[in-house]
Amino acid sequence: MIRKMTAAALTALMLAVPMAHAAEGEVDAATQEKLTAQLVAEGYEVRQFKAEDGLIEVYVVKDGKMAELWFDASLKQVEHEEDEG
Repeated sequence: MIRKMTAAALTALMLAVPMAHAAEGEVDAATQEKLTAQLVAEGYEVRQFKAEDGLIEVYVVKDGKMAELWFDASLKQVEHEEDEG
């Protein structure tokens, strides 16, 4: 029983570590690689990654236009509106 609880706690900790980095504004290299490959395949040029509001913000250029795309922890694109105040 204790062994199962310890394994569950360690698993939760390992999953929380990448999110801790995301909370600090940095996105880990593996996530950047996955998103870059996905976005390049869609015709985007990736400029910068940033973690904000529990999401991954990616600055991209497509057809000469700059844009910000937002992704959740499962790397699914989501809509996001920033507070301007």
